[in-house]
Amino acid sequence: MKKIAAIAICVLTGCTLPAVACNMPANRIAADSVTPLSSAAFIHSYGNLGNFYRCVQQGKVTVTFLGGSITNMQGWRDKVMQYLQEKYPSTQFTFINAGIPSLGSLPHAFRLQRDVLDKGKTDLLFVESAVNDHGNGTPEIQQRRSLEGIVRHALSANPAMNIVMMAFADEDKTADYDAGRVPTEIKVHEDIAAHYHLPFINLAEEVAKRIANKEFTWKDDFKNLHPSPFGQQLYFLTIKALLEQQTGRSVKKVTAKDTLPAPLQSLNYAVAGYRPVYTATSLNNFAIQDNWQPQDSARTRPGFVHVPVLQAIKAGASFELNFTGTAAGIAVLSGPDAGMLEYSIDNGPVKTIDLYTRWSNNLHLPWYLLLGDELEKSTHVLKVKVAAVQNAQSKGTACRIVYFLVND
Repeated sequence: MKKIAAIAICVLTGCTLPAVACNMPANRIAADSVTPLSSAAFIHSYGNLGNFYRCVQQGKVTVTFLGGSITNMQGWRDKVMQYLQEKYPSTQFTFINAGIPSLGSLPHAFRLQRDVLDKGKTDLLFVESAVNDHGNGTPEIQQRRSLEGIVRHALSANPAMNIVMMAFADEDKTADYDAGRVPTEIKVHEDIAAHYHLPFINLAEEVAKRIANKEFTWKDDFKNLHPSPFGQQLYFLTIKALLEQQTGRSVKKVTAKDTLPAPLQSLNYAVAGYRPVYTATSLNNFAIQDNWQPQDSARTRPGFVHVPVLQAIKAGASFELNFTGTAAGIAVLSGPDAGMLEYSIDNGPVKTIDLYTRWSNNLHLPWYLLLGDELEKSTHVLKVKVAAVQNAQSKGTACRIVYFLVND
C-alpha cells in the first residue's frame, strides 16, 4: 500500500518519477481512493514565454526570482534552476535571487530598480508577494499599484522580458477557498497577470483544492507557509509544468516601440525607487550611521545591516525631505525599541504612525511604510518628528530609516 500511495503523490503533482526519485514523501491516501487533480488547472496562460525561449536558443539567459522568504529559502527556486540547466545544457544561465524575507509587493516595487534592473537584463522574472502581502496587512490598493508598477517598470526597462506571476499558499488562503472565497491577494495577482498577458500560477488554490480532495494534509505534509520539502516539490512541479507547456513557443521580437496597455491604476508605482538617507535635510537629533549594526541581540535581514541608516533614538528628533512624485515613504528597521512618528506633507494635517510591529521584539525588521500617496505630480516637503508616545510593547522611541521611498 505504501508503494502505491507513493506513486499516487507523484501522479497528483504531474511527476512521472517514483516518489523516492523526486523527493516526494509517501502519501497516506491510497491511490485507488482519490482521483488526483491536474496541476494544469492552476496554470493560467494569459501570455506565453516565447521571448524567454528565444534567449534560450540564443544561448544566454538571465532568470530572476523576486519574492519573500519562500523565494529566498532553499527549495522550489533551486529546483527550477537545476531543471533549466539540465534541460538546456548548452545555454549559459545567470540566476538572480532577489528574494528577501518578510517583503511583499510594496517593497518589491520600490526595490525593483536596485535589486533587479540594475543587475542587468533579465529575460525571465518570477514574481510572488501574496503570502507577505497578507501577513503584512498591505492594503489592496497598494498591492494593485505595487504589482502593476513592478510589471510596467520591468517591461519599460526590457520590453522583451517575460514575467511569471505566482501566488503561494498559507492557511488563511486555504480557509478562504474552503469557504468559497477568492483571497484578495490572489485576485490582485491574477488581475494584473490577465491585463498584461502574463502566465499566472495559482499555487494557493492548488494546495487548497488538493487538500480538499484529500490528496494530502497541511499539518502532516505541507506543514507551513514556508513549505516542507513536500511543498517545495509541489511548487516546483507545477512551475515545471508551465515551463514544459511553454517549451518551443516563440513570438515576434519585442522592441522598445512596443507599447504597454493602458494602466489599471493611473497612480501605480511604475517609477518607484529608493532615495538615499543622505538626502534628508534640517536634521535635528537625527544622524547618519554609515555602517549600522544593532547594539542589541535582535536579528537582522541580509542587506539591511552594515548599511547607512538615518537614526534617532530620542523623542522630538526631526528632519525634512524634499521630493518630487506621487507617493513617498520610508523603509525602516523596526526593532525592539522602534518608536512612533508624527509627520506631515506640504504642511498638511499631522499624522502619527507606529514603527513597531508584531515581529519587532527580536528582529530589526525591514518595514516599508507609505507616508503619502495620490499626491500631485510636483515637488513636496515631508516633515517627520519622533513622537513622545510609544507602543506599549516597545523598549524605546527609536527611528532607523534605511531608505526613502519615492515614486518619481
